[in-house]
Amino acid sequence: MKTFPLRDLAIREGGEYVLGYKDLHTRSCYMIYGVLSPLEKDRVMKPGKGYEEILCASGGPLLLQTAKGTTRLEKGQAAHMGEEESMTISNPGEEQVEYIIAGGPLEESK
Repeated sequence: MKTFPLRDLAIREGGEYVLGYKDLHTRSCYMIYGVLSPLEKDRVMKPGKGYEEILCASGGPLLLQTAKGTTRLEKGQAAHMGEEESMTISNPGEEQVEYIIAGGPLEESK
């Protein structure tokens, strides 16, 4: 077993760290750990072609902006993003907020 200092890595990398192939040597899953500064706005979220993701607000509320409007995601709530869907996320508060994204490849059609 190997552990990863995700918060420190995210801060060092400018706000997000992708724990994926580089560290895990597998393409079957990945995780993104992100940190939004107070009142930071419009960080783009978009799974790549052939992937889907689940975004979890782990450290406080997030505002999600899509073509359909704005949704508030409270701490402990999650949202699913399908292949090539996109949104921006913002921190509506005065404190730093952390989030986690879990993702993986879509199942092939049978």
